[in-house]
Amino acid sequence: MNARSQMFDLKVEGRQADEAVASIFHTVLFHRTHGKFFYTTEGSYSIGTVGYTDVDCDFIDLTYVCCSSPLLESTLKREISCFSEQLRGNESTGQGQISLEFFQKRQRGRWLFQPDCIPWEVWTVRLELITLNSEGERQGYREKVGELLADKIFSIAEIMNRHDYVPKMPIHSELDLIFDTSYPDVQPYLFKVNYSISGPSSGTSVGSTVKKLIKETLSL
Repeated sequence: MNARSQMFDLKVEGRQADEAVASIFHTVLFHRTHGKFFYTTEGSYSIGTVGYTDVDCDFIDLTYVCCSSPLLESTLKREISCFSEQLRGNESTGQGQISLEFFQKRQRGRWLFQPDCIPWEVWTVRLELITLNSEGERQGYREKVGELLADKIFSIAEIMNRHDYVPKMPIHSELDLIFDTSYPDVQPYLFKVNYSISGPSSGTSVGSTVKKLIKETLSL
């Protein structure tokens, strides 16, 4: 299976990095999250509702919507912070990318084998940090980034309305192969986050790249 990929390129101030990524990833997760499943039989179920919360950014003129799930919100915030801290670090060139990958698990015959993880959708944000010299420039750029992100959020909604592949709704015994059931209030599709940071380069070399797996919602 070839995973669908979407890429967003942004230039932001260091202090805007967390909010820029969060606005995109939370928008995607809002569309890729269900309420909790309640099964009455192996193949019969009902689905709970998903609440939502408006988030006002501090350094960008933007308000976006995220799932009303404190645990999901704190999990994503922690992982985006790990990325942005390294992006702003002394060993970084101020360029990097972070991806939100959705996957499903496929059992390989015998129970003693770990299931394969098959990605089916990947959303990537590539960031380049810039430095602005005055408060006037910062205010203007605050508005510009807000407009750019608003356009990207609308484009995400359009993409979600396409009839693209998503895993079919599972029977009860296969629920953990498709969804993360660890959250008490919502049930997102299985996802993980990873990032790469560009290090100092010399000559024509690309430079070192720090790669780190941040999170996999279910342990393999």
